[in-house]
Order: sequence, then structure tokens, then C-alpha cells
Amino acid sequence: MSELSYEDKYFVGVVNYDDGDATKDTLFHYRQKGDVVWGTYEGGNIAHGNIVARVLEDGRLDMIWQYLNKDGQFHWGTCLSTPEVLPDGRIRLSEVWRTLSGDGVSGSSVIEQRNS
Repeated sequence: MSELSYEDKYFVGVVNYDDGDATKDTLFHYRQKGDVVWGTYEGGNIAHGNIVARVLEDGRLDMIWQYLNKDGQFHWGTCLSTPEVLPDGRIRLSEVWRTLSGDGVSGSSVIEQRNS
């Protein structure tokens, strides 16, 4: 896979973003320098969240995340995101995540780069 740039890209949830704190109204803003990717997110029931990731040799993002929801609760966990370039050039990230706070729930979801 060719090297992708996440610098100043915005993403929205398209799969498994219909319940819980992160919804289709959650907006992710990614930044990148070298093989380090970081970002912020908010919306839905998320007051503010942060991610930090490294780009692995195969192009996947190895990530940690944390957020504060609008009910004042903190949540954090890990995520492995696999990128795909869509026919229109946007990036889709298929995510496999696990919470490290609370009950250790795991799951999968998909976010896609928002149209400008």
C-alpha cells in the first residue's frame, strides 16, 4: 500500500456509530508528522476526545484513544485501524477496538474521510 497522509483530514463514522457515545455526529480531525498520527474528536455524546497512533509498516494505525463524554465519564482504549482508499480518493478506516476502561468491551467500526 502506498503511504497515505492523514494530515488535516476529517472523518465521520459510517458503521457501528448508531449507539453509544460516538455517533454519526462525531467528527474526527487527524494530523500527522512522519509515522505519528494524532487527532481530536467531539460530537454525539463526546465532549472531547484524543487519539495518538503510529503508522505500522503495513500501513495500519496502531492507536490509543481517550475521551470525556457529556455525562462527565472518562473512557479509554486501543484500536487497530486498516486503511483503504475509496474510488473517489477518500480514506476509509476499518477499526477493531477494545476499551480498557469499564467492562473491556471490544468491537469494530468504520470511519470515512468527510467530503470537503
